[in-house]
Amino acid sequence: MSYDDPKSPSPTGRRPFRRGGAYVAVAALVPAGLAGWLLWQVASGSEEQGAPGAQTAASPSGSQSESAAPPEKNPDGEDEEADKGDKGGKDGKGDAKSTASPPESGKGGKSGPLEGRLIVIDPGHNPNNFRHPKDIARLVDIGTGRKECDTTGTSTNDGYTEAEFTLDVAHRLRNALREQGATVRLTHNGERRFGPCVNERARMGNDWKADAVVSLHADGSGAGNRGFHVISPAKVSGGDADTGRITGPSRELGTRIAGGFVRSTGSKPSNYIGSGTGLDVRDDLGGLNLSTVPKVFIECGNMRDSKDAALLKSADWRQKAADGISEGIAGFLKG
Repeated sequence: MSYDDPKSPSPTGRRPFRRGGAYVAVAALVPAGLAGWLLWQVASGSEEQGAPGAQTAASPSGSQSESAAPPEKNPDGEDEEADKGDKGGKDGKGDAKSTASPPESGKGGKSGPLEGRLIVIDPGHNPNNFRHPKDIARLVDIGTGRKECDTTGTSTNDGYTEAEFTLDVAHRLRNALREQGATVRLTHNGERRFGPCVNERARMGNDWKADAVVSLHADGSGAGNRGFHVISPAKVSGGDADTGRITGPSRELGTRIAGGFVRSTGSKPSNYIGSGTGLDVRDDLGGLNLSTVPKVFIECGNMRDSKDAALLKSADWRQKAADGISEGIAGFLKG
């Protein structure tokens, strides 16, 4: 996902998809001691600061990443794409519609501390989005306004796309959670023509009555901006959006994931968002606004910074990222 700076040119010469929206200061919502708690776990020292400036990927290029983990065959179909009918189709209101039925609780998982829990993983964007610019540009209702169905996401300077990254981490995270007994579903597995749209992604977690939902992303900010951050929903109410009951649990989920991510990867919280806590709150993301179950986004690093990009392209680091997110989810669900 990207935080666009209108003065920052796209490397492809195309105008990036805009992701405007107000940021809500996390300090007002997160206890003051949280910053110290997170930073205590991080190795000392600080990263150089840089001005935000995001860019998106126009199309997948030759990837310079290490080999991605292949999808694990799933006989129960738990992580298959939700809409097996009209892929990228529309309902009467023009929004993509999920027709999948909820999976059985605990199905497909091993015995473990998360047995009976259903977790939804939402890999940000879709490797095929760039082929369908008109479809993903279609506006959908996010409760407090209207935004694009989806975007292409961003990429590293040498062409490793955010959509490739998120699918790889999603597969690793799925496997880690299953080892603890969880049932896991993915909002898509890369086989759709495009999307799902952001409103459908939210609806899947709601319809499946997920215990937790995590949307995986990587940022596209300016060089020098480094680190991860986790985004939880602000309290919003309008249209189909009403996050009043999930803001607290989502913040707790985000805090747990941030802690697990630090411990597993050794990465530091963002030096440009979240005031050093690694936590942010937003009211302009449809995937959060429309959720009725605890949900967060995680921006695992900045694809436009060379040091962060090297980590994101490393298979070993991606496994550590998945393990850290899994640790945070498990801590949240076990209380």
